[in-house]
Amino acid sequence: KKRLNVRVNIELLSISNPVHKKDLAVRLTDDTDPFFLYNLVISEEDFQSLKSQQGLLVDFSAFPQKFIDLLQQCIQEQNKDIPRFLLQLVSSAPALDHTPVSLNVVETNPFKHLTHLSLKFLPGTDAEIKKFLANCLKCLKEDKMMLEEKLKRTEEDLTRQLSYTQQSLSEKSRELDKLKNEWTSYTTALSNKHSQELTSEKERALQAQTQYQQQHEQQKKELENLHQKSIQQLQNRLSELEVINKDLTERRYKGDSTVRELKAKLSGLEDECQRAKQEVLSLRRENTTLDAECHEKEKLINQLQTRVAVLEQEIKDKDQLVTRTKEVLDATQEQKVILEDSTEEKQRKKEKLETTIKSLSAELLKANEIIKKLQGDLKTLMSKLKLKNTVTIQQEKLLAEKEEKLQKEQKESQEMGQSLRMKEQEVCKLQEQLESTIQKLEESKQLLKTNENVITWLNRQLSEVQIAKKLDSPASAPAGGRPAVSPLSMPDRPSFHSSGLSHPISPLYAFHNFLEPVHSKNGNSQCPVQLNSQLLKPTRCLDAHPVPAAGHAANKENGDQLGLESKYFKKKDDSIPLRGLSQNTLNSEYLRPYLPAKKQPPPKAAGTPASAYFPG
Repeated sequence: KKRLNVRVNIELLSISNPVHKKDLAVRLTDDTDPFFLYNLVISEEDFQSLKSQQGLLVDFSAFPQKFIDLLQQCIQEQNKDIPRFLLQLVSSAPALDHTPVSLNVVETNPFKHLTHLSLKFLPGTDAEIKKFLANCLKCLKEDKMMLEEKLKRTEEDLTRQLSYTQQSLSEKSRELDKLKNEWTSYTTALSNKHSQELTSEKERALQAQTQYQQQHEQQKKELENLHQKSIQQLQNRLSELEVINKDLTERRYKGDSTVRELKAKLSGLEDECQRAKQEVLSLRRENTTLDAECHEKEKLINQLQTRVAVLEQEIKDKDQLVTRTKEVLDATQEQKVILEDSTEEKQRKKEKLETTIKSLSAELLKANEIIKKLQGDLKTLMSKLKLKNTVTIQQEKLLAEKEEKLQKEQKESQEMGQSLRMKEQEVCKLQEQLESTIQKLEESKQLLKTNENVITWLNRQLSEVQIAKKLDSPASAPAGGRPAVSPLSMPDRPSFHSSGLSHPISPLYAFHNFLEPVHSKNGNSQCPVQLNSQLLKPTRCLDAHPVPAAGHAANKENGDQLGLESKYFKKKDDSIPLRGLSQNTLNSEYLRPYLPAKKQPPPKAAGTPASAYFPG
């Protein structure tokens, strides 16, 4: 009742002295307990007795492989909760104290435990245990020697690799230093080169900006005209589509009503058809029964007619007899005298014949009455049959007509359903086109609004700049001592010296960067620009004088609330911040074409700051 992991060694020993023999040696050992040793040696003679005792069907040569197969099945099943194959080591003593042991290979099933093989093992003697331990020691020492050799080899390889890596590291560090020096020199040269290229590019960009702005204004006008035309076309198209949609909806409702009426008629006609079919079936059954009765009565009529013919022939025969008798009577009256005796006998015969004739005539009358009745019944039956045949023919014609009508109505209903589906598809397509046109209209309206807002804002800013420039121009010359710039030497677009920028900045680009606070280089004229989501007003410094009334008038004309969307106030990562504009660049000569024509107020006294700061 103990579970152990046991090592099983199987060896096939061949002994040639004095007779050639083969023995099978099986050894049980435990890796955790070195004194656990059980041996079993099976010769060919022992195997024969084992075979007869346990009913084995295997020869001695195939027995080791079969035993190994059984052990492998036990190994495969050992991790299961209910293993199918088990190895049982059974001993007579309560503990394994050097007593004989039997090793059983057992197969478990729901009915019983089947022992496939049972082998008796003897415990190892002291000499055998010593021999086994000596062999184990020898193997361990050999393994140790092998591992030590591997360790030495790995240490040598690692030391070589270490030295190689250290040398490569030193070489790489030297190369790195060289590369750093080269890189610093290269970066300085590149920065100088780029600064020169930047200045040239800025000048080119200033020239290009003027051209682009003119092109932009022309394109803007063309786009506005095109947009208005497209809006008118779309509105006309929308009205036409609405009219078509109304017509289609009315047609659809009419089609639905006709389909409902046709369905109601169809259901009524189907009910009538089913009733007519049932009546036809019942009439056909009655017709078959009447045909059978008519056939039977025709048979009876034929029989009666044959009987009548027979009776008529008998009557004719009897009439002939009567005539003959009359002739005989005439002869007898002539010979009355002679044949009085014979007359009496003939009178008797005559009376008898008369009685028979009377009976036959009565029977004939009865037969004639029966024939007349049968003929009347036949006539009534034939008339009934004719009526029923005519009724069935008419009903069949009506059924055929109704079936044709049904098929026509079904075809018409199918055609109506197909036309309805086609119209529904057309309505869906028209609705999709309407939705797309409405979306395009909304997008174009939004674009128009945003463009108008941007234009108004830019006009407002330009007007403020012109007013501030005209107000500050007389005071800036003596106070700041800056040289005046002639219109001929002025560039096409201002270069922002106070912010360290000499390349042009587009109005939209400057508008995006309007969120950043603006600072001047001079201490007295510093003023940050504050932005509200509804109102865009640059805040002046404490040292600066207030803006004249003309600026407020321009603000009122353009509207205090610009209504720009929030996407125009988002800061871009790759944008260049606009710090301010110098006094020289904001010349009235340059800004005059962009400002509305208004009467400007006279300039104030010198006290305004040398440079005004506002968004580009």
